[in-house]
Amino acid sequence: MPFITDRRSYNGFDSKIDRLGLDELVAEVDAATTGFRLEVQESRHANGTRQIREMIDRQFGELDAWRKITVGGVDWTKANEQKSTLGVEIQVSGRSDLLAVDVLHLREELIGGRLDAGVIVVPDNELSRFLTDRTPNLSAAIRHVESRASDMAIQIIAFAHDAAGAALDKAITNLGKR
Repeated sequence: MPFITDRRSYNGFDSKIDRLGLDELVAEVDAATTGFRLEVQESRHANGTRQIREMIDRQFGELDAWRKITVGGVDWTKANEQKSTLGVEIQVSGRSDLLAVDVLHLREELIGGRLDAGVIVVPDNELSRFLTDRTPNLSAAIRHVESRASDMAIQIIAFAHDAAGAALDKAITNLGKR
């Protein structure tokens, strides 16, 4: 199973989670991030990211009451019994620029009062070396949050793979160009 290697919390995230009773939802985020087997070929840029995203999404889908937004919003949200809401952005795509969009989504929802806290899930720096070029990682997430949203209740969770294995398939792009 993948494992969490680092967490970075901003603007009172931890105390807000505790005060609003969102601890169980953060534990569910941890479970969705680590609840499957993740083997990658341990060579630079050898692995695609689509399968990792699908595995994490599948884990969230199996948990009770998480809502998925497919386009234009925070990836996953859930409210507890007190109606406090946690939002989660999963960023394992091969495009690090999407991390800026994820931070913007969280920021807009937090300012608008639709979320009480947000989480960004990214590969750690070591795992990202084995994924497609430009895959965001912990360092990129820290830069984006600290420059655009350090005043928000956000936590970055970084994860690593659990073992070496075969390469994960890469998405085929630029099909029209030959």
